[in-house]
Amino acid sequence: MLDKKSPSGSDSVVVIGLGRFGAGVAESLVELGHDVLAIDSNAETVHALAGTLPHLVQADATDLATLQQLGVGDFAHAVVSIGQNLEASVLTVLNLSQMGIKDIWAKANNPAHGRIAERVGAHHVVFPEADMGARVAHLVTGKMIDFIEFDDGFAIAKTRAPRETHGKPLSESAVRQRHAVTVVGVKRRHQDFIYAKAETLIQAGDLLIVAGATHDVERFAARF
Repeated sequence: MLDKKSPSGSDSVVVIGLGRFGAGVAESLVELGHDVLAIDSNAETVHALAGTLPHLVQADATDLATLQQLGVGDFAHAVVSIGQNLEASVLTVLNLSQMGIKDIWAKANNPAHGRIAERVGAHHVVFPEADMGARVAHLVTGKMIDFIEFDDGFAIAKTRAPRETHGKPLSESAVRQRHAVTVVGVKRRHQDFIYAKAETLIQAGDLLIVAGATHDVERFAARF
């Protein structure tokens, strides 16, 4: 008999599939204080995570009745991290969609998997390996210290301030007008984060948080 798990808040999340990615998501959500129900069909996986995740169930998420018995439909968010078994991934997303969950995230191994997941009800599709590969590619040359790209071709990066900005306020170096990127903030060694304003003076050694179209952000970072 499976016991129903009732979520306690609007940020409750059910995570289905506890491989490396799914377990990492579930553990991070728990650390952030969210109410999390973690589900996996493999007994060994569930046993290994028993001391880490407070609400952990071994169950077959491709079975709609099982998910209903667990009270999964009461959760605000769902993450489907079944990457290797396409059929199980798709059936699970379909079940969650039929249960009326309004925010479904699905891990996909390739674009075809992602398209199918979207068609059966996933609201967001993530490609962990491809996304991390792209991120590392941007970081490995040393031009960027951190990089996040969004689906619509928009990116945020942390990069060293180029020489042309040293000793000048942002209004004078005109980064936005000249390079089509916005300096969101400045991090200076041993100082608190500075929210960028027109009068913010940039110094040599400063780290800039910049935002804009991906190709503009890449081009600006290359100026260091």
